[in-house]
Amino acid sequence: MASKSQTDFSNFVNGLERRNPHENEFVQAVREVAHSVFPLIDSDADYRSAKILERMTEPDRVISFRVSWEDDERNIRVNRAWRVQFNRAIGPYKGGLRFHKSVNQSILKFLGFEQTFKNSLTGLPMGGAKGGSNFNPKGKSAREVMRFCQSFMSELFRHIGSDADVPAGDIGVGAREIGFLFGQYTRLTNEFEGALTGKGLSYGGSPVRKEATGYGAIYFLQCMLAKQDEALEGKRVAISGAGNVALFAAERGLQEGAKVITLSDSGGFIHCKSGLDEEALDAIKTLKLEKRGRLSELSERWKGVEYFDGKAPWGVECDVAAPCATQNELDGDAARTLIDNGLRVVVEGANMPSTDEAIQCFRDEGIVFGPGKAANAGGVAVSGFEQSQNAARLRWSRDDVNARLKSLMQSIHRKCAEEMERDEGIDYVDAANRAGFRKVADAMLAYGVV
Repeated sequence: MASKSQTDFSNFVNGLERRNPHENEFVQAVREVAHSVFPLIDSDADYRSAKILERMTEPDRVISFRVSWEDDERNIRVNRAWRVQFNRAIGPYKGGLRFHKSVNQSILKFLGFEQTFKNSLTGLPMGGAKGGSNFNPKGKSAREVMRFCQSFMSELFRHIGSDADVPAGDIGVGAREIGFLFGQYTRLTNEFEGALTGKGLSYGGSPVRKEATGYGAIYFLQCMLAKQDEALEGKRVAISGAGNVALFAAERGLQEGAKVITLSDSGGFIHCKSGLDEEALDAIKTLKLEKRGRLSELSERWKGVEYFDGKAPWGVECDVAAPCATQNELDGDAARTLIDNGLRVVVEGANMPSTDEAIQCFRDEGIVFGPGKAANAGGVAVSGFEQSQNAARLRWSRDDVNARLKSLMQSIHRKCAEEMERDEGIDYVDAANRAGFRKVADAMLAYGVV
């Protein structure tokens, strides 16, 4: 017979699925967190009576709007857009904007929900939010992207501000898009304030912002390895993705002595058994971040670098896997292949890049697994630093920001380690969920029923 706790959990999940039909990504994210925190709720009458988890899994609001814009051929185009303001119990809403054809309400709700716990783990006063549109910047001219961003901000500006909601970049929203968005924001509001982060250095941005998520993942990885009395130096690291997160994780990994053996994009992946060198990585960064090219264009440029068309990088022999591309990119089959090929550690640089089946495979085999809400918090951490610099009209040095980032990632790891010491039966996934949950839940209790 099922225990009362198991029955309560099943009832909660069933209710969640009924309330959120067809929102698979959101349900997946909530189910994982709920599984981790139900023991805390069972042991705390206040959490139970206040229905903290039920309230925490409903966003404060979901703003949905149309974005109309004109392409270079003077055709009128229409896209959908959203801002999911999930939870501001511990600070103003904070979370990125994603422009990609896959964007829908389910994905943004899952990202906003995850952001709530990630921001809590940083210790900074930031609530959770996410937004974006099914607009795809790929293949668009710079002026088309500008017109879209200006139209997008003409609605969004009503809902954001430095003490209300502070968006940042994400997939499809880089420095160019943030510039267009912020320019329109200042035009509409007649105010120059830190209402967006990820801005250029010339107009209020922070050093290390574009590198932050990738660097932070490596700093967290080093903490996980140190807990196993191991070092990153010499480890073979397979990275997926070729955007800011992946490329700067690769850069920091190289600087710390790792062998970065893969990078990927939607077309395929490159593999270098001996590890990419700085010259190769610099060329890839130029191609991907400046020219917006494809990895296939690099296939014959360096000795020992092979390109595999239409494949993911999870079939190679490696010590560390770092999925840094998108959600659910690493499934159960890929996890089993990685384990068979000598995998020992996973560090997630993206949001929920591993499926439930993959995570269970890693757990069953004792693979050390660093979940995204802890390991990829570096980006929002430096966004928080940018907010502080904007509010104080200050500019911190690159070395100062990087040192603060490293210290913050070590603090997140320490919080996870303390949770694992409190309950020896849990891993990093449970620990990150519980540590993030406690702070938000206690703040919500303090406010009463709102």
